[in-house]
Amino acid sequence: MLSKKIKSITPSFTISISAKVAALKSEGKEIIDLSIGEPDFMTPDAGKFAAKDAIDRNKTKYDMVPGLVPLREEIVKKLSLENQVNYQPSEIVVSSGAKNAITNALIATLDPSDEVIIPAPYWTSYPEMVKLCHGVPKIVQTSEENDFKLTVKQLDKAVTDKTKIVLINNPSNPTGAVYTRSELEPLVDYCSKHNLLILADEIYERICYDQPFVSIPSISQRAKEITILVNGFSKSAAMTGWRLGYTASNSEISKAISTLQGHLVSHPSTIAQWAGYGALKDGKEEMSQMVSIYKSRRDQLIPILNNLNNVSYVTPQGAFYLFINISAYKQYYTDSSSFSVAFSNQLLEEQQVAVVPGIAFGNDDYIRISYATKIEYVIEGLNRIQKLLATISK
Repeated sequence: MLSKKIKSITPSFTISISAKVAALKSEGKEIIDLSIGEPDFMTPDAGKFAAKDAIDRNKTKYDMVPGLVPLREEIVKKLSLENQVNYQPSEIVVSSGAKNAITNALIATLDPSDEVIIPAPYWTSYPEMVKLCHGVPKIVQTSEENDFKLTVKQLDKAVTDKTKIVLINNPSNPTGAVYTRSELEPLVDYCSKHNLLILADEIYERICYDQPFVSIPSISQRAKEITILVNGFSKSAAMTGWRLGYTASNSEISKAISTLQGHLVSHPSTIAQWAGYGALKDGKEEMSQMVSIYKSRRDQLIPILNNLNNVSYVTPQGAFYLFINISAYKQYYTDSSSFSVAFSNQLLEEQQVAVVPGIAFGNDDYIRISYATKIEYVIEGLNRIQKLLATISK
């Protein structure tokens, strides 16, 4: 009775982990959960006040499909001031979260069998979203030696006459890698010459530590023309439950996305949109404070990582994840179909620490931990990982 496409979808590893964590907690066990990519901050006060005010003013009726005009105008201001790229409000489509924004973009641009280049490690939902939109995910393995960043050489080897989109997540989940302008320019140039679209997922763009963030469409007018920019409020504004994201794209694509959204969901919750407007307009200081705390956590964790036996990692330049190479211990898990899943299960059962296995991101030699939680939890979690590593190698 089910469709072929739904049968091809891989179940979420993170949901599976959450279920195991819940089961262990129900048994009375205290779990250090480092698997969740959710900020441990609250919605900025300015966002909450704007939402409450909208309710009091009965701003609860249908509105425009691409989003509230004041919100889209504020997004345009943000993109101009912070990202150095100029859009019109008509080129912005506000969606029910960045996932919805990505899906809208894929449905609007993909025909059956069109290929989407996805650099690995990748956010776990990318390949499944492409498949659900009748596209073909083309996975390109990047290397730790190059900070897991896609190169033109790797891209050129992967591109075929069916390639339609190159997906770039910057800063990256799960690696924390951040592309520089000099790294992005040749990729943009290649995509331009080969008439490829760039789907730029920049949801973590405000969480950037050691270098200025460079938004892909800001590189050139041509870059802007071929790029569908995806952003939202879940990460930088800690507004996960409000489900608010957006795309910025050329007028042809934005009109198509708006038409599509009009048939599927109409528009996101008006109250959520007013909350986003308030956070974007008056919540910058709170959002900056969040980033400072994330950076402080990262800096405290690096010395501990350096003391872990036989592991490696790339120092994250953005987001709030550590992607840890544990492949030196693979030899002890020869009976498992997935090394990272077996390791993560053992870590949860023996040390009560939840992490995400690297296979969820396309690389089975790694685990991902999130430091979007209290620093003492993360430090204790890393200490327990060290205990497990010592046990394994005895």
